[in-house]
Amino acid sequence: MTLSFIARNIHESITLKLNETAARLRDKGEPVIHLGGGEPKSKAPIEALIAGAGMLSSGEVRYTPADGIPAMKKAIIRYTEEFYGRLVEPANVMASSGAKQAIMCAMQAVLNPQDEVIFPAPYWVSYPEMAKLCGAIPVAITPEDGRFEPRIEEIEEHVGRYTKLIILNSPNNPSGVTYSAELVSAVVELCEKRGLYLIMDDIYHRLLFDGRRPESCYQYAKDLSESCKIIVVNGVSKQYAMTGFRIGWAVANKKLIEAMTVIQGQQTSGPSALLQCAAVAAMNGPQSGVESLRLTLENNRNVLVDRLRAFDGVNLVVPHGTFYSFPDFSAWEKSSEKLAAFLLDKVRVVVVPGKEFGMEGHIRISYCGSIKDIKEGMERIRWALDPNAPNELYMGGRKLVRDWL
Repeated sequence: MTLSFIARNIHESITLKLNETAARLRDKGEPVIHLGGGEPKSKAPIEALIAGAGMLSSGEVRYTPADGIPAMKKAIIRYTEEFYGRLVEPANVMASSGAKQAIMCAMQAVLNPQDEVIFPAPYWVSYPEMAKLCGAIPVAITPEDGRFEPRIEEIEEHVGRYTKLIILNSPNNPSGVTYSAELVSAVVELCEKRGLYLIMDDIYHRLLFDGRRPESCYQYAKDLSESCKIIVVNGVSKQYAMTGFRIGWAVANKKLIEAMTVIQGQQTSGPSALLQCAAVAAMNGPQSGVESLRLTLENNRNVLVDRLRAFDGVNLVVPHGTFYSFPDFSAWEKSSEKLAAFLLDKVRVVVVPGKEFGMEGHIRISYCGSIKDIKEGMERIRWALDPNAPNELYMGGRKLVRDWL
């Protein structure tokens, strides 16, 4: 069978694959602890569930406009004014079936084959593959000093005649690092100077710790006219714990939103009426659930950090947001894929190899689960790797004896 060039060069999502692996092992009765996940365990806002149930019971679940229902666009406009300090019009907004689709439509609207897309490493696993789906070339910028934030000079060095787009994701998946105002400001200035598009992937922007507050990229822009090439992407998946609802959005200049809407209309038509209704209720309802989730995540972060700091040989940059930490385990195993496979095989703990995020030797450990899972998962990891740990471990009612150290 002959497949297309794109089909032969696109890799499956490692995070989705790990979710499937964990579910399959659990179905077999294995005591799996999933520390690789990217969705909070809290429930969606009750307002969203009630609104969705009300529409479902009415039986009136119909096609929607390709760019979203009016109520959804109105909620996005209000959200943009509140959190970004910018008042936009309905023509500047497109709702989508998840933030991922919004990014994909933006890429398809601006990229030509052989154009280059720049993003800092570590990066979300999908950025390189999404660029390839457009026939474009992904260009990852790995900071020379080993930190998770590049210098603007490092980004500028990679901007060439084929560069069309830069992507910033802050707070960052997988590191949890929040980029400095200096970097964001410099990137906005660079994009304006060089005529580049800038996607701000802000899906985690309200899940910040240690007193940090969401910042608006627009405050650094000199051009906020309809020539502005900033594209802000967000959604309800993370902050409202509505991952399965698949509702996101993009805010950009009208011409670009029009093009993205045409693309989306040919891909999937408009986002689900039912799920948009639920998203509107979450966005317009009480926001205490977002703060509750943020506080839970910050506490979970603290528990995980304490355990990682007690682990000899592990280097950690403390995350300031998201659900993730990205510790360097290269002192134990240079290959993050081998390490992840080892931990799954020996102690049934799921982590994500750092290689998938553009940084070998690291693993992504999530703290969006329960405190119990974080504590037990880290106990298992330490038992598997540290020769100073007790030689025996009880896991799922079974006693294991370590025989590989």
